[in-house]
Amino acid sequence: MNTPLSPAEELALIDGELARLDARRAHLAARRDWLLRLPPIPWPSAPPPPSLQVKDASGRGAQNVLLTLGAVLLSVAALAFTLVSWGSLGIAGRAAVLAVVTVGALVAPLPLLRRGLRSTAESVAALGLLLTVLDAYAVHAVGMSTVDGTAYAAGAAGVLAALWAGYGFASPGLRLPLPVAVAAAQLPLPLAALASAADPVGLGWALLATAALDVVAAMTVPRARAAWPAGAALGVAALGVGLVESAATPGASAPALLLAAGAALGVAVAWRVPRASAAALAGGLAAVVAVAGPLSPRWDTGWAVPTHLAPALALTLPAAVGAASVPAAVRRGLARAGLGVTAAAALWALASVVPSLAARLRVLGEVWATTTPEVDRPATGAAVAVTLLVTAGAAAAAARLLPARPEPGVLAVVLGWAGLFAAPVLLGFPVAAVLAAQLSVTVAAGALALRPRPGGSGVGIAAAGCALLGAGSVAVGALDGRLATVLVLGALTAAGAAGAAYRPGPGWARSGAAVLAVGWATALTVALCALSDLAVVWWAPPVLAVGAAVVAFGPRWGAVRVPAEAASTAPGVLALALAAPDRPALALALALAGVVCATAAVRADRRRLGWAAWALFVAATWVRLSASGVAWPEAYTLPVTVPALVVGFMRRRRDPAASSWTAYAPGLVATLLPTLIAAWGDPHWQRPLLLGLASLALTLLGARQRLQAPLLLGGATLAAVALHELAPYVVQVVGALPRWLPPALAGLLLLAVGATYERRLRDARRLRAAFGRLG
Repeated sequence: MNTPLSPAEELALIDGELARLDARRAHLAARRDWLLRLPPIPWPSAPPPPSLQVKDASGRGAQNVLLTLGAVLLSVAALAFTLVSWGSLGIAGRAAVLAVVTVGALVAPLPLLRRGLRSTAESVAALGLLLTVLDAYAVHAVGMSTVDGTAYAAGAAGVLAALWAGYGFASPGLRLPLPVAVAAAQLPLPLAALASAADPVGLGWALLATAALDVVAAMTVPRARAAWPAGAALGVAALGVGLVESAATPGASAPALLLAAGAALGVAVAWRVPRASAAALAGGLAAVVAVAGPLSPRWDTGWAVPTHLAPALALTLPAAVGAASVPAAVRRGLARAGLGVTAAAALWALASVVPSLAARLRVLGEVWATTTPEVDRPATGAAVAVTLLVTAGAAAAAARLLPARPEPGVLAVVLGWAGLFAAPVLLGFPVAAVLAAQLSVTVAAGALALRPRPGGSGVGIAAAGCALLGAGSVAVGALDGRLATVLVLGALTAAGAAGAAYRPGPGWARSGAAVLAVGWATALTVALCALSDLAVVWWAPPVLAVGAAVVAFGPRWGAVRVPAEAASTAPGVLALALAAPDRPALALALALAGVVCATAAVRADRRRLGWAAWALFVAATWVRLSASGVAWPEAYTLPVTVPALVVGFMRRRRDPAASSWTAYAPGLVATLLPTLIAAWGDPHWQRPLLLGLASLALTLLGARQRLQAPLLLGGATLAAVALHELAPYVVQVVGALPRWLPPALAGLLLLAVGATYERRLRDARRLRAAFGRLG
């Protein structure tokens, strides 16, 4: 345990340390002085650190460049010798030179490998392989020139591939020979097929056989990895040939056999290699076409698509049931192939439906025409309907197998609705039957949207979208006939009201149904008015009746009354737009709209609609006055002022602390300002006199009740009226004054204002000084 030092001991310790530091400082200072007195010595510059020296190229990079350049130069020399100088030698000389050079180039890499010169050996081996190609060319040019070039190339490629493969196995230290042998092995069979003038299917067989050999080589020879991409490319090319030929010649068996072989190869590869699910995908697609191709009719009939759809759905069975005996890569690839074909069929069917349904938009060009337009029925209608329904059934089955995924259910709803909705049109049903069937499908989709789903709402949203789209399409199609329009719009209105009243349904679905019910009811009312002899401007009251009905029955709808009442503004706006061309009709429409808003404002939660009712009533009064030719501004302003003052008086009674400006100023300004403007331009004396008396009374009332707004507004108006009355006399007086008096008066006014401003600044400085002395 350390004991603390006494002050005397600690002071002695500090003095000793300072003495030692002084001594060390004196020694270093003396040494520095001695070094400074020495003569200057030239010191050699030190080389930069190794880390800062920049190397233009690494040793291995320079080596590879030199070796590659040497191999290229030798190859150029060999080409020049073979192509140019060949004819200067005899047959024996030619053979001897090429044989010696080729053998030397192929043997030289072996000792180079033993000495560890791998890069040099690879360069020389590449030269030797090139020389073998030149040997093959020389043989054809001299001894076999009569042989077909393509056939000779096929044989030469096969021989060279075998020789290069043997050379690669004999010299395992070289990496180049085996990949080059794999590349050469891709040529013999396709070139042989071209040389024999084989048809496209024959060429496909050659490509597929080569791909199969590549697969075998890649699986059995560890060093032949380059065979994988080569086999994949040739396999895809072979399947492409089979697909094109199968599509071009429906019912042919030759392309089907080629595709079946390709499917077997793809599945076999995926079965052996866990990561090769793409091979199973390609094999699955080939299998679909191989099975459906011989049975497929012509594509223009449309039935070729359902024919290919059946085997595509069958491919998804191993993945759907989760067969343990089938490898996962095979299951994934086959399932993706089946789903891809199914998706393509569904897209084709949907694309075929759109033009048929869009054709009914032509009805909008001539509503309620006397002639019935022809229904566009495509030649592939039945096939399209079958395709949609089959894909919808497959999606529904997938939804049952995968209950946690919403996508299959959504697809089932969309495809099923599209098939059932379009089937009557595609099959050429009569117009009445088409509308009845489509209306039923639309109602069914709406009912599906209203079905409670605790697991999610994806299916419900899809069904609601289908119902909305179907309702719009049916409504447009029904415009071709008067009776059809009334019946369809009535059915849609009833369906929307029923959906809004269905309390077990989701809130969003019920709200949407309520909004649609209001919209369809408005459309039905307009259609009924169009059937009558009423002028268009007098359609407004019946249309407003829709909004009145919503206000009257809205409380019975419960939670959906808010969106329903919000939607009821649409028929109100439409009614005002219909009545706008005629001012008496517009006044009546505004008054009726005010009655509807006033009725709604009776409820405690709709008090604010009272302001809308008041505004509508005022607007109705103004329009009516304008229609009667009334030009007095007071006739327009007093209907605003009186209710506003009454409301302000009631507010002051409930809240005595409310300002008179808030309570009375809006109503007073609404009349005083327009009347004052009119009085200044009125040459008669009645309006100024009445306005002056009213302003005087208002001023006295404000003074008696101690209310600022009436006092100041009345006084200001009275002063303005008085100024108006005295203006002619003021003009006369000003004309009689000397010319210098107005500038003098203006100067005095400016001096007075300046003095007042200076006094205010002085007071502000005093206040700031006093505030600074605080605290």
